[in-house]
Amino acid sequence: MSQRWGLSSLGIAVALGAFVSMACSQPGGPTVATPTTAELPPAGVESFAVASANHVEANVSYAQTPPVGGEHWPAWQNCGFYASAIPSEAAVHSLEHGAVWITFQPNLPQTQLDKIRQLAKNDGYVLASPYPGLPSPVVASAWGRQLRLDSADDARLGQFVKFFRQGPTAPERAPCSGAVGTPDP
Repeated sequence: MSQRWGLSSLGIAVALGAFVSMACSQPGGPTVATPTTAELPPAGVESFAVASANHVEANVSYAQTPPVGGEHWPAWQNCGFYASAIPSEAAVHSLEHGAVWITFQPNLPQTQLDKIRQLAKNDGYVLASPYPGLPSPVVASAWGRQLRLDSADDARLGQFVKFFRQGPTAPERAPCSGAVGTPDP
């Protein structure tokens, strides 16, 4: 009896293998999905461990410029485009809510500012502001992640926004409006 069971099992395995082989070789058969660029973070993204997400009533000294997370004020910064610098502690709270904070050097050319303004205008989870002392002309930040760019024309900026807005690193997906600050039109 054990011999008959062994032969039957072998027959089933051979038949199943033939079926899978035929299905995979036929047009329209099973395919392996490959991620699109919107499903992947762009090249060059740095990762940082964020130790705390506590609310504090004081100014905070951050390890990164601009910060990518950590202790922050209880009120978040309303998302949108700001022509003037904003408090890091409020922006970090927005990052906690799933926002992407695009910071830029104050002397960035107007054409690049217009691109950043458009990104912030078209997406309710993009916060944009100048940041004096920035290590590169444009920096995109999300909770625990950062991408330094030489220009707002770099396609990775849009890819960063698509991947990280309300994305996998946000500890608390919540509104990015109804708090402090009035974005510029």
